[in-house]
Amino acid sequence: MNRIMMQVYTKDSKEAVDTYMKAFDATLGFNVKDGEDNYYHCELDICGNTLAVAELNDGMEERVTGNTMQFCLHYGEGKEGQVTKAYEILKEGSEIIVPLGLCDFSPLCTDLIDKFGVRWCLFI
Repeated sequence: MNRIMMQVYTKDSKEAVDTYMKAFDATLGFNVKDGEDNYYHCELDICGNTLAVAELNDGMEERVTGNTMQFCLHYGEGKEGQVTKAYEILKEGSEIIVPLGLCDFSPLCTDLIDKFGVRWCLFI
């Protein structure tokens, strides 16, 4: 196996990619855009891990199902600033499930569904 990567399909993939690049200090790798300047496929490097993002086109909803997945990013001790930065960027237009703060397993954690419909758990 070469790798395992996370994949999300979103409406407004260009805006989603811009948002994720800011939130996670990600870098844009391989990418292909469609005729409307959205991403047919792109790969973001987040701390050495790949998040692939693609445009959710009309008619794809029945093939890309559910919101039962959550992407958990465990930053580790001393990375409070990175968690807080990502939270501040992602919280705009999101549904906050667990506000940023102390939880049972971490001194700093949040759980939210961003405005693109992606569920994130960020913690140290």
